Amino acid sequence: MCGVPLPHVFRITKYDPADRDEHGRYHGPEDVTSDHGVVEAAYLAAMAAFAEDTGVTRLAIRDPLLPGIVTFGVEAPIEGYGLAGLFPPDLTGFHDGAEVDLATGLELLRAMLRDNGASCDLEVDGRFFVHVGFDQYMYIGSAEPCENAVARTRALGLFPESTDPEDYERTLDRPPPQRPADDAFWAELSDLATRRGAVVLEEGYVLNASRWHRLRASDVDAIRTRLTPRSRLWVWPDLNDDVAAVLCGLPEEGSVEIVWEHQDGRITSCYADDEHYPELPPLLAEARAAMAISTFVDERHPLLAAVLPDDDGVLRARWDV
Repeated sequence: MCGVPLPHVFRITKYDPADRDEHGRYHGPEDVTSDHGVVEAAYLAAMAAFAEDTGVTRLAIRDPLLPGIVTFGVEAPIEGYGLAGLFPPDLTGFHDGAEVDLATGLELLRAMLRDNGASCDLEVDGRFFVHVGFDQYMYIGSAEPCENAVARTRALGLFPESTDPEDYERTLDRPPPQRPADDAFWAELSDLATRRGAVVLEEGYVLNASRWHRLRASDVDAIRTRLTPRSRLWVWPDLNDDVAAVLCGLPEEGSVEIVWEHQDGRITSCYADDEHYPELPPLLAEARAAMAISTFVDERHPLLAAVLPDDDGVLRARWDV
């Protein structure tokens, strides 16, 4: 969602308002999944029409995410999460604040309508936003009334409904203030690495996806220049070279995130619950070192947490650290 409320917000769906009850619940014939056809194409054409009326040709990716332990889509995610062909395999360019052209934005909309796995908002700060909610609900905000786009959307067979911008704002879950990864953070990280010998830096480049870095104090300056813009940074204790001890120390019940270093220095993570613990010893048979992190929020306590600000020092990412 844009930094300032936009004066015109529309809820755009394939659901006829005549088929809603007095509470706004839909009881008509339309399904909550994409038809991968004419109706889906209408959603894309509607977004393009609103972008044209607003004078928008490029969009910023905001709040990107990939599937986590639990997914809420009505269709299962696909391999590549709908991003194949739009971004490189390592997803360079898919991060908060990255700009894409309108054609790429429309393909991201398609992936979201299909529950392919990847999700994000698309914005031009102070001018325009697109947000896809559950069950094919698309919200578009604009600085312009977009009368032509509204008419075009109706002609496409969709139902654009004007929404009170303040009501829409109140539905958003705003994160609390976050610590910026400024010079003071990096100095503290260097000090931690010096005192502990090494630490692990988790670079959350999108929600539910991370890159891991095992750092000594001498590595900090170099890694700082290679991180994905606007990443969420968590600092953890160093990996344990006694992998067997890590596996023996897993909780009897529940789930954990296992992080391990391969022989070539790569660091990987995966989630495992107690039912899958027997699969871990062969998976980590060649691991140099490992650690286990609880998946429960109230038990997940990094040594440090911060979010990368932009080059001008302003923190624009909306992570909840």
